[in-house]
Amino acid sequence: MDKKGRFFSGLVCRECGRKYPPAAIHVCEYDFGPLEVAYDYEKIAKAVSREKLAARPETMWRFRELLPVAGDPTVGEQVGYTPLVKCDRLARALGAKTVYVKNDTVNYPTLSFKDRVVSVALSRAREMGFHVVACASTGNLANSVAANAAAAGLKSYVLIPADLEAGKVLGSLIFGTNVVAITGAYDQVNRLCSEIANKYGWGFVNVNLRPYYAEGSKSMGFEMVEQLGWRFPDNVVVPMASGSLLTKIHKSFNELVKVGLMKEPRAPVKIHGAQASGCSPISTAFKEGKDFYKPVQHPRTIAKSLAIGTPADGYYAIQAVKQTDGGCEDVSDEEIVEGIRLLASTEGIFSETAGGVTVACAKKLVQTGKIGKHESVVLCITGHGLKTQEAVTGKCGQPRTISPKLSEFEKIYEEDFMNK
Repeated sequence: MDKKGRFFSGLVCRECGRKYPPAAIHVCEYDFGPLEVAYDYEKIAKAVSREKLAARPETMWRFRELLPVAGDPTVGEQVGYTPLVKCDRLARALGAKTVYVKNDTVNYPTLSFKDRVVSVALSRAREMGFHVVACASTGNLANSVAANAAAAGLKSYVLIPADLEAGKVLGSLIFGTNVVAITGAYDQVNRLCSEIANKYGWGFVNVNLRPYYAEGSKSMGFEMVEQLGWRFPDNVVVPMASGSLLTKIHKSFNELVKVGLMKEPRAPVKIHGAQASGCSPISTAFKEGKDFYKPVQHPRTIAKSLAIGTPADGYYAIQAVKQTDGGCEDVSDEEIVEGIRLLASTEGIFSETAGGVTVACAKKLVQTGKIGKHESVVLCITGHGLKTQEAVTGKCGQPRTISPKLSEFEKIYEEDFMNK
C-alpha cells in the first residue's frame, strides 16, 4: 500500500463537505457535522479486483484499500471473514424463502463485530502515535478494546455503565485494562469520555478516532456480498445502537459499485433496522415518519448493548432505511428472548440479546410483508450469547436429575416419546 498517498485523502464533513486532514478529529468546526473518511475511489478501482481479493488471507483486511489505515494493519490482523450461514430451518420458522446469518458470534478475538472496528481504530491509533487508547462502551466494545490493546502493547481505559452484564465486565477485566464503571446511562458515559479525550489527548476509538473506527463495520457488508458469490442480498436486517453499523453496511454496498467490484443492482438492497422497544429512538422516529429521533432518557431493556438513547448516527440510519425502501421494527424483552432461543434451536447459534432483537424484528418484517416471502435476507448477528447469559437464565428449562440407572433413563425417554 502507498504509505504517503494511501487510498484515503483525509476526512470530510457529512453535512457541509468541508475537508480536513487525516487527524484525530471527529466533528466539523463550522457546523459540528460528523466527519468521515474520504477515499480515492478511482485509485482503489485500479488496485482491486475479485481475483486479487480471492488470493488474499480470509480476514477483513482483504478489503484493506477500503479501510482507513495508511500502511499494513498492525492490530487485529486475523479479524473478520466470519461465516455466512444458510439457515433453512430458521427460514421456515420465520416464513421466509432464503435466510442467511452473518455470524459474528465467532469473530476474533472477543466474539463480536466490535473486533472489526477496533482493529481499524487501533491500527490507525498506532500510526498516529497514540500510546493510550480508550472507549465508552455498552460492553462489546470494551471487551474488544481491552483485548486488542493488550495484544498491541497499548495502555487502555474502558468506561462502562455500572449495570452491565457480568460476563461483559469480566470480559474486559481479564485483559488487564483499566475498567471504570459509571453510575449512569451510556450517554452520560460518552459525554465524560469526550471530556477526558479533550483533557488527556488519548485515542478514544468512538470519540476522536470515530471516523476511522466506524469504517471497520463496512467489512461485514463486503464479506457478505463476496460470500454470496458476489451477489447482493435482497434484504439485510441490522441491530441498531448508535445506528453506525447500519449506515456503514449501506455504504459498503455503494462502495463495491464505485470501485467496480459489483454492478449497480436493479433495486437497492433493502436495509432494515432492529431495536429493542425499551430503547428504540430510531425505530420510533422512522415509524412516525420523522427524520429526527427523540432521545430516550432512561433505557429499559435486556438488550443493553443497544441501549443508546441518543444515537450518534440515528439521523443517517433513518435516511439509509428510507433510501433503500427498508423498514424498522422494535421488540419487547420477551420477544428478544424468544428470538435468541429460536436462532439457537433451529441453527445452533447462541447469540447475545442484540441477536435476539435482530431475529425477532426480522420475524415482524416478514409478517408485515416488508421482507417479501420469496426474497433473500441476511441477518447480522453481532455477538455471542455467552456474554449475556442473564437474559435467558431460567427461561430455557432445567436439567432432569436421575440416579445412574437405565430404568430411570428409560422413564424419561418414554415420557419424551409419548409427548412427541
